[in-house]
Amino acid sequence: MAAKQSPKAKVLSFGPLHYVDAEKLEQFTSTFDLHIIEPTDRAGTIALVAEAAKTSGPFDAAIIGMGNGRYELFNEELLGPLLPSLKIVACVNAGYSEFDLEWFTKNKIYVTNTLYAVAEPTADITVMLILNTLRDFPKFERLVKTGSWRGAVKVPPTDPHGLLLGIIGMGKIGKHVARKSQAFGMKVQYYNRNQIPAEEEKSLDVTYASLQDLLKTSDVVCVNCPLSDSTRGLIGEAEIASMKDGVFLINTGRGPIIDEKALIQGIWSGKIARAGLDVFDNEPNINPFFRENEKCIVQPHLGSFTNRAWKDAYIECMDNIEGYFLRGKPVSPVNTF
Repeated sequence: MAAKQSPKAKVLSFGPLHYVDAEKLEQFTSTFDLHIIEPTDRAGTIALVAEAAKTSGPFDAAIIGMGNGRYELFNEELLGPLLPSLKIVACVNAGYSEFDLEWFTKNKIYVTNTLYAVAEPTADITVMLILNTLRDFPKFERLVKTGSWRGAVKVPPTDPHGLLLGIIGMGKIGKHVARKSQAFGMKVQYYNRNQIPAEEEKSLDVTYASLQDLLKTSDVVCVNCPLSDSTRGLIGEAEIASMKDGVFLINTGRGPIIDEKALIQGIWSGKIARAGLDVFDNEPNINPFFRENEKCIVQPHLGSFTNRAWKDAYIECMDNIEGYFLRGKPVSPVNTF
């Protein structure tokens, strides 16, 4: 049975729906009353939400848009003014560790994530980091730009062909990484909370391994799992110590999955030859070590930062809201009640 819908349920969007084509946007706004605020930092956004609720509410739904790291966490402090009318919060993120799911569930508010929009772009940047850490392209770019050509480098960097890639987290992103990395001749093993079906393993040409075996045997270790209570600090001092000497470590999941102190020590000691990082603790105020150490290939959390990813993520958010109000159930809820 579809959820009861008042005429033109009101939707509060945290920022414009970038890159969504006019036809899709017109279709959405013919059914929903869309209001847009322009988020700033957390304090400013809290004030904007309270003011919108007072002057334009009540709101039945909300869309958490791109660039939301400036004002996360998503909890009562931020979204409380939208109660009791709020029924669903659709977020452009794939991960949802920034949501106080206990509070949303207690208040019978659905939270939804995106299933497809950011998966392949995040896999693309993962493969880019793998190639950059192996071939050390940033070093050679710096040498060329300073007029040194190859400088004094005599030993060539590492070729990906034939290396064993260990993927931690074989969800949609991990599967894209597996497929794309094989184009460069890499062999792939994976660890996942649940082993994927045998026919899918065969199709992807991947092998399941325990976390311990994966860490011990992989030439490149790639973290693609979401952040949760069970994955926070998943890779710590003992796990890094168990890796091969000169391992290459990639993280495009979330910063806190790898213990930062253990990661820095592993790089300093040479246990980790190079690290490719798109995510960090305490973003954007990251540890200066990662900016300054040439063994760290870093990006500013760009996994989903493409025009296509933004468009597709907003469309998934709109589809979730339409699913709830028009058909009684969102497409990709992360909580139940």
